[in-house]
Amino acid sequence: MPAHMQARRIGIMGGSFDPIHIAHLIMAESVRESLSLDLVLFVPTGSQPLKSGQYVTPAEHRVAMVELAIAGNPHFVLSSVDVVRPGHSYTVDTVAALRQEWSGPGVEMWFIVGADSLSTFPMWRDPSGILAHVRLAVVRRPGVQPDMPSLIVALPQLEKRLDWVDAPLIDISGTDIRRRVAADLSTRYRLPDAVRDYIEANRLYKP
Repeated sequence: MPAHMQARRIGIMGGSFDPIHIAHLIMAESVRESLSLDLVLFVPTGSQPLKSGQYVTPAEHRVAMVELAIAGNPHFVLSSVDVVRPGHSYTVDTVAALRQEWSGPGVEMWFIVGADSLSTFPMWRDPSGILAHVRLAVVRRPGVQPDMPSLIVALPQLEKRLDWVDAPLIDISGTDIRRRVAADLSTRYRLPDAVRDYIEANRLYKP
């Protein structure tokens, strides 16, 4: 068994990663350090129900970019659980699959979200099922203050299944990266160099 399979404190960072960028990596590392995690699993989504009708770069490219971005960090690991599973990627199914894959005595898992996403959490598919498998690592956002009393009324178990994390706010988005590439603008310092080279070599995001 690989050494990392013995991890007992595991973070889960999901997303389309189209492409993965520096803000993703800084958030993941901040959560890892704050919660003393052994690993952070990067989980590229397969088919996203909230992005139906929108073009998403094929999974093999998004997976390859994640692999390049995390290659230098022994605490970061790629999980392809969503891209190999047919159908839409719902968080409750993802965390259930990862909980089964990484089962073992004393294993604790955190699903990483931003404070802005926490506000909509009760509207996710089966939020109680999510909390049965994982805790939430919620990254604070300046100016974002979720209505915790209302959230706890909707999901009473949330109060004891949530950990707040501070992380630097880096205003980078995949949408902006794709726009910049299409316009031949610089993405230096927004992307890991290996990811930037991959995008150029494969002519991703070009009109």
